[in-house]
Amino acid sequence: MTRIIAGRAGGTTLDVPGSGTRPTSDRVRESLFGALESADALIGARVVDLYAGSGALGLEAVSRGAASADLVERAGPAATVVQRNAARVTKAMGRDAAIRVHRLAVSAYLARAAGPFDLAFLDPPYDLGEAELASALDALRPLLSEHAVVVVERARRSPAPDWHSAGLEALRDRAYGETTMWWGQPRAESQSR
Repeated sequence: MTRIIAGRAGGTTLDVPGSGTRPTSDRVRESLFGALESADALIGARVVDLYAGSGALGLEAVSRGAASADLVERAGPAATVVQRNAARVTKAMGRDAAIRVHRLAVSAYLARAAGPFDLAFLDPPYDLGEAELASALDALRPLLSEHAVVVVERARRSPAPDWHSAGLEALRDRAYGETTMWWGQPRAESQSR
């Protein structure tokens, strides 16, 4: 069972798409969000959750104080699940949460999105190629705020994201079983790109 771990919607259960996604485990999300809270990266943040799957990452961020979340999922069945989960979180929070679900490919969304985003999650399917991930990071970069945090989740056997070519720099990485989380941020010299 997947659920919102903490915050105003804590305990809210989330549906998971039937196939084609691998939700981030509660243990990994708890560790990730503890680190994001320690870095003061959540309160008031504008969040984008690319390759959203169930939407758990973006919805957890809103539950813990992010100002808004844009959840991007191309697959129709998964986008329907994200919409349902977003409605549950909004209801649990007792207010209109600024959660928007976009049924689009990541490339199409980033081509028309309006930033700036303070926190970006990229949890692509394991079979997404390195060139496609690099392209997504490159398209995301102009939409990031100066002190944004970008978190990429991939299989542990995957190479690190190509931060440099997108005008980003690595902050840290951490492995959790078969999953690795890589953190990045905009490079100072790339601010005027």
